[in-house]
Amino acid sequence: MVKIYTDGASRGNPGPGGFGVVMLYGALRKEISEGFRLTTNNRMELLSVIVALEALKKEGTAATIYSDSKYVVDSVEKKWVFGWEKKHFNGKKNEDLWKRFLRIYRKHNVKFVWVKGHASNQENNRCDELAVEAAMGGYLKIDGGYEEEKKKEGKKLL
Repeated sequence: MVKIYTDGASRGNPGPGGFGVVMLYGALRKEISEGFRLTTNNRMELLSVIVALEALKKEGTAATIYSDSKYVVDSVEKKWVFGWEKKHFNGKKNEDLWKRFLRIYRKHNVKFVWVKGHASNQENNRCDELAVEAAMGGYLKIDGGYEEEKKKEGKKLL
């Protein structure tokens, strides 16, 4: 069983953002983080889960994801995302990420656990640190899905 802790952050919503991941398997530990120049908190929360699942090396891995994002946890555990998929994500935000999530989610045995953010969970707090540091980093990537969506809506970026 792999334990995965995830968190996303944005400085402004939208604004510069980042995600942090801590993966634990026995004595092994892996930390992942990345920052983006313009994104939202929900996109970073979801992307952290996606990146963590994509980092699993063996298909069919059992993983428990600990997240403080009700958006992500409830969407999966309450099965909302599967209804959105059936309706082709009509009117739903973050379609690109949800589709990417479902592709990797279906390759593993994944369980979600909601944890209270900014509380006494050491690993969740570490993910928050990683996400905030990434959002404030010197080289921020482009969140193509977000920026493309805004261009289609005719919204001005940066």
